[in-house]
Amino acid sequence: MSIIKVTIVDRDGTSHELEAPTDMGMNMMELCKSYELPVEGTCGGMAMCASCHMYIQSDHELPEMSEDEESMLDSAFFVEDNSRLGCQIHLADDMDGLTVKLAEVGD
Repeated sequence: MSIIKVTIVDRDGTSHELEAPTDMGMNMMELCKSYELPVEGTCGGMAMCASCHMYIQSDHELPEMSEDEESMLDSAFFVEDNSRLGCQIHLADDMDGLTVKLAEVGD
């Protein structure tokens, strides 16, 4: 099994350094949920909600955003240039050291 380290900054500003397997097909939303961090993933990872919205804080080169992800972020709250949906970021070996911050939730 291949394990990378990922840092998640929660909405309170607390950093959580997590071990993330890259050989299980997991995405960032699933990783956060497995560590019981406050990410809902209401749509189950289909890029149809923004409950796994996060900000990429490290310099990692991530895969291009799909049209579905871009459309969902267009209607999300608190979107920034570094916004992504956690369900669309599949864990890979080259993401070792990735740092993300969980986005605020809209009302």
